Amino acid sequence: LEFRQDFPGTDVVVLEQNYRSTQNILDAANAVIGNNFDTSMSKRLFSDRGPGERITGFTGVTQHDEAQFVADEIDNLHTGGMAYRDMAVFYRTNAQTRALEDVLMRSGVPYRLIGGTKFYERMEIKDVLAYLAAVANPDDGLAHRRILNTPKRGIGDVTESAIQRFADDNQISFREAMRQIESVGVAARATATVREFVNALDRISGTVATAKVVDVLIALLEATGYLILLKESRDPQENARAENVEELVGLTREFQVKSPEGTLIDFLTEVALSSAADDLDDESGTVSLMTLHTAKGLEFDAVFITGIEEEILPHRISVAEAGGIQEERRLFYVGITRAKKKLHLSLATSRATFGDIASCMPSRFLAEIPDSLVDWRESGRRSLSPSFEKRSWDAPSKPRTEWTGAITREVRDNSGLELVIGDRIRHDDFGEGQVVAVTGDGAKRIAEVQFDEVGKKKLLIKIAPIAKV
Repeated sequence: LEFRQDFPGTDVVVLEQNYRSTQNILDAANAVIGNNFDTSMSKRLFSDRGPGERITGFTGVTQHDEAQFVADEIDNLHTGGMAYRDMAVFYRTNAQTRALEDVLMRSGVPYRLIGGTKFYERMEIKDVLAYLAAVANPDDGLAHRRILNTPKRGIGDVTESAIQRFADDNQISFREAMRQIESVGVAARATATVREFVNALDRISGTVATAKVVDVLIALLEATGYLILLKESRDPQENARAENVEELVGLTREFQVKSPEGTLIDFLTEVALSSAADDLDDESGTVSLMTLHTAKGLEFDAVFITGIEEEILPHRISVAEAGGIQEERRLFYVGITRAKKKLHLSLATSRATFGDIASCMPSRFLAEIPDSLVDWRESGRRSLSPSFEKRSWDAPSKPRTEWTGAITREVRDNSGLELVIGDRIRHDDFGEGQVVAVTGDGAKRIAEVQFDEVGKKKLLIKIAPIAKV
């Protein structure tokens, strides 16, 4: 930006013609980046590809509403001839992928994460699920061994091996061997640490039968300090892991709202069904899921930018930093300009966060895009539209397109369910419908169902919340 000051008299050639995107997309990008302060060498992109389609905007009640909108739009684009490989979904933080992965998988959309790991395969999620498994089942030796020194509490491999050997010799569980740590014969410091740890596990296990799943998880995180250590770290990667753990806490909250009588075992079973689902494949490739940072330098026919809310985009940490808002705006600009033909912008009015359901405000960046460029749609479950001036939610002043895909989060084990064309089914969220096509084999079977009220949708039979009528 200081090039002209350092080299006075230099001729500056501004490259403003864009050969990738349509003009509506570029107009949105120009409007957004024009609000940054560093405009001494600004440029206004233009294209000879014509105005193109208007941008599609969507406001959902929850992140699952938003994710179902993404899945439905992807299916519509694919039905219209666009290959999965030509579509991408962007998000600001990796923690946002959980709802997207759940819904894309259930909707039979093949996807892959670029530059990241699937939610349930992330180290911190496996750690926390191992804690839950340990308090749910004291005989789960693998879970206990995983969490014994996680986070680090001074229990080394020698102590772990000694406990396992004592358990094997006495034909007792690893947990019971921990309870008898004074007889194992390890160092006094390790003995005291194991004693304190197993007492905490036993105390929390005693609450499992009556406590809510979210309360069990919060008790574990508080007793072990797992989350606070991640949040207080100066390593940004550790902070990102903390966001993933908070997303898992939010998942337990969603589970309890959906299943008030649901137990910890029920929750772990549901997670196991979701995380064990096989990757889907299609001859037209897979939809790419990635962070906005990863998206730099790439291009796709259709792009979905999700979670455009205050504290997500712009991110709450960046808001407090000097120049942070400008950098977040540039990141949004990058995401917009990755789209060649079709751009989707989406947000939710509420998200499950640490221990609660939090209201979300639309991002200030959305107010910078002219209304004439965006066709807004809304969840059919609630009549809301973003009021950008106040960054709040108001009843729409004029009719908006209503979207009929609002969902709750539900999976089940349908391994033995056989469906054929013509079968009538009932879906927990979409109501009754008729099967019009069945494709794939085994765990990858996908049913295409014409629902009476919400239209046609694809479902992964293995885990969809459906039953024959």
